[in-house]
Amino acid sequence: MSSAPGTLTRRALLAGVGAAGGAGAMFAAMGALGLAPDSQDRAFTPPQRSDFSLTGRGAAKVVVLGAGIAGLTCAYELGKAGYDCTVLEAADRVGGRNLTVRGGDRLTEFGGETQTAEFGPDVYFNAGPGRIAQWMVTMDYCRELGVPLEVFVNGNASAYVRTHAMDAPVRVRTARADMYGYIAELLAKAADAGALDRRLTGEDRERLTEFLRRFGDLGPDLSYRGSPRRGFTVYPGYGSGEPLAGPPPLGEVLAAGTGRALTADFGFEQAMPMFQPVGGMDAIVRALVREVGEERILTGAPVTGVRNLPDGVEVTYSGGPGGSGGAVRADYCVATLPPHLLARVPHNLGARVTAALRTPTPVAAGKLGLEYGRRWWETEDRIYGGITETDLDITHIWYPSHGYHGRTGLLVGYYNTGAEAELYGSLPHHERRARALTQGKKIHGEKYRAELRSSVSVAWHRRPHVEGGWAVWPSYGGAFTVLQQPAGRVHFAGDWLTHLVAWQAGAMESARKAVTALHQRVLAVS
Repeated sequence: MSSAPGTLTRRALLAGVGAAGGAGAMFAAMGALGLAPDSQDRAFTPPQRSDFSLTGRGAAKVVVLGAGIAGLTCAYELGKAGYDCTVLEAADRVGGRNLTVRGGDRLTEFGGETQTAEFGPDVYFNAGPGRIAQWMVTMDYCRELGVPLEVFVNGNASAYVRTHAMDAPVRVRTARADMYGYIAELLAKAADAGALDRRLTGEDRERLTEFLRRFGDLGPDLSYRGSPRRGFTVYPGYGSGEPLAGPPPLGEVLAAGTGRALTADFGFEQAMPMFQPVGGMDAIVRALVREVGEERILTGAPVTGVRNLPDGVEVTYSGGPGGSGGAVRADYCVATLPPHLLARVPHNLGARVTAALRTPTPVAAGKLGLEYGRRWWETEDRIYGGITETDLDITHIWYPSHGYHGRTGLLVGYYNTGAEAELYGSLPHHERRARALTQGKKIHGEKYRAELRSSVSVAWHRRPHVEGGWAVWPSYGGAFTVLQQPAGRVHFAGDWLTHLVAWQAGAMESARKAVTALHQRVLAVS
């Protein structure tokens, strides 16, 4: 429709508003003209179903052993398909290794020592899993269950690296610039001298050299003499800044052993960006419990027996309501307990299953949460999230990826495994803390020890009903294959039955496989 000369059309008006104020201003103007809604007419509702669902309806009764992520996922998916599920959990709380500690929570380990967290409001410690890769199925469940996420800073160039061979810590960016620079120099000069001519054409050599110049920030003569990538004592602003002095000679860089800081996030499961639930990892547990139904979960009920029957299964347990124990009869069972614990439960599943369950080895793992009254790592060290890597027995220091510029905050003072975790786990909590603070002081100075407000530690291999951070297989062979199949009416699930051991995604993937097999079995006989 044409307009008279000099008349301002609505299209022209909106185009002008958009050019001046952007899309938001244009949308608001459209609302004022009645061309678009000026407000949302209903509350946001997150998507409710993932790309996984069991086709058809089942009518069987299933008992699930363990209310960790694998067990809760099994009960959730089976419940969606119509199954009547009962979940038995030995501990007095659900979640298994998905454990978020807050003020007032109590942690007990073998030997009787009990810690009570004294954290302030809004301070929490993810004592178990702490991060999620974006490709993992855990992300799909967070979307489906409406669990809000935020970025977990897995790698930070401003964090530190500290080894026994170093007199003082250096920033990750500095260690990376020097290691990459010298490696690039060596390779570029070798190629230029013809040492790689058996592998490279002349054109290949030119391309490699150009890449190495950029990779290592080399000079015209292919030498590494330092780079602004190393960092500054005074960063550029109105002036050009004051670059760090150096670099040290190649021999010193190699002797420092800083390579651990440069390869820690190379694994496919570690690639940035990574994520975490807002407010604590146990948000996933709470969402699953909400969907499964608290009334279907029996806590404080350690399993004491599992028996295949001609027409179903029977699971006995101790404790529970009244403390007298009981039994659950069901059509099927899904066992998600750690394999080394399930192997001890009396059962009639056969010697082959028992041997398979005893094959994976539990791994010692420990974590320490350190609460401080001020976030000095942000204000003084200028570190916002990320991880400091060390070859000290604390292994890592994690900085929080949330609550920036808040009044208080919590660091993970160590996250170690194997021999280091066994060493710390053998100590009472106050000695764990003292040892870790001495090590951390080598990186952050006296404030690391002097300004501590409260702390909590966990040694997973000393936690009842868990007894390990995770379990590893000597090989993915016969025993692993045995447990991929049901033993009579008992199916198995857990991260330990996948190639994603120690990840929640492994537990969820295994749960999906187990419930799919169970469901197909039910439909085949119904």
